[in-house]
Amino acid sequence: MRKEDEGMERRALGRGLGALIPIGPMNGSEEKNAVLLSEITPSQFQPREVFDDTAIGELAESIRRKGVLQPLLVRRTPGGYQLIAGERRFRAAQRAGLERVPVVIRDAGDHELLELALIENVQREDLNPLEEARAYRRLMDEFGLTQEQVAEKVAKDRSTVANTLRLLQLPDEVKEHIGRGRLSAGHARALINAGSAADQLALARQVVGRKMNVRDTEHLVRTQRRAASDPNHRAVEEQLAQALGTKVKLHLRRGGRGKIEVQFFSLAELNGLVDRLAGTFRVATNF
Repeated sequence: MRKEDEGMERRALGRGLGALIPIGPMNGSEEKNAVLLSEITPSQFQPREVFDDTAIGELAESIRRKGVLQPLLVRRTPGGYQLIAGERRFRAAQRAGLERVPVVIRDAGDHELLELALIENVQREDLNPLEEARAYRRLMDEFGLTQEQVAEKVAKDRSTVANTLRLLQLPDEVKEHIGRGRLSAGHARALINAGSAADQLALARQVVGRKMNVRDTEHLVRTQRRAASDPNHRAVEEQLAQALGTKVKLHLRRGGRGKIEVQFFSLAELNGLVDRLAGTFRVATNF
């Protein structure tokens, strides 16, 4: 392989792929070619769940002007080729109307294909925080890797991998906000420390509704945790719960503001709550 070709391949595959399979002179298991775009099918091992349509459009415009500068990584299949890495370029090339694209053809089994796809995306930082967490989990579950080994393969600290994996413990609604870009990785890391799933969900709704930044979210979580450990706070919650006959959560904010969350589990309970709230009761506070 010529030096300039080897350099192009290194840039195309990235550090993560090189860590898995050393990139050296081309042998019988790998070759470069230009193939029909219509002969390439996406991989079921693609870890990305969300593709930015605007970004794909911008990449397509760049490809119309300059072509595909980095080859796609594919493997042969009975009907053509299957994509291993480079789905953003693949989609953009389709949108740009290209007939052929440059590829690197590699012999790869399913396990190798999955690992290449996961690490290529993580290394390029193309994944949202949840996709990245699921990619780490798949590397651990399907390849038996430890957190340390995953961290080594994707060139990140073990603590970064561990904290990212914790995002998978968040409630589904919170994870949906992350997947849709309403909450960033910083927001999610703050919320994971909020305590119970109910607290995480309640705080996430506040953060999204008020469009809070990460710093304010961290302060909100700290305030919530301090309040949860305050005996006066708990006493008020207990008095409200006793008066209403159901579970009550008290959420305090800056400046003495806040809200009361009252739960019910049936229409009959809701009707009972309405009757109680229509009456008169007082709760003494020590705040």
